[in-house]
This record gives sequence, structure tokens and C-alpha cells, in this order.
Amino acid sequence: MAGIDNIRSGQTMTSSTRSANRTESNASSRAEASEKSSGSKQDAVSLSQQGKEIGAMHNQMATQTSFDSAKVAAIKEAIANGSYTVDSEKLADNMIKFEKELGGL
Repeated sequence: MAGIDNIRSGQTMTSSTRSANRTESNASSRAEASEKSSGSKQDAVSLSQQGKEIGAMHNQMATQTSFDSAKVAAIKEAIANGSYTVDSEKLADNMIKFEKELGGL
């Protein structure tokens, strides 16, 4: 700011004065950046109770199997021994219901 003061008082600004002002300005900018990067303040995140409950539910679901393995084994056995039958009417109804749920996606 010394350069501005010199201009206001009617004095001309020499190149050495400009250079000194730039050096002072750069040093103060570096000092401010250093203070900011030193981490005097740190960011923090906190979760609401609902967020914590959702996280716990997610962890619980991730550890459980998503299907009934006993039922799958029974169906595999029925298919293997030829006793598994398919109700074509029920299958067709479920396919139509599924299509309607998708809604043309």
C-alpha cells in the first residue's frame, strides 16, 4: 500500500518501489495461504440419528443372505427329480403384473 500512498501525495512511483511492494504483497499472500493450509480449522461431518439408523440397517442387510437357501435347494431337487410343475396361468399373470409395475420403462 505504500505505492498508493506515494501516488496520493503527488510523488511518482519508481520501479524499485513497485518491486518492493510486489515482494511485500507476495510474502503476505504466502503467509495467508500457509495459515489456511496449516489446518487451524478442520472440516467435520456428523450424521443425524436417522442417518446412523440407515447405516446400521445397511450393514445388517449386507451380512444376511438375500434369498432362502432351503427353498432354492428344494426347488433344485424338484427340478432334478422331475416333480416340479409350472402353473402357466399363474406365470402369465405374474409376467403381466410385472410389466404393469414397470410402467413402460
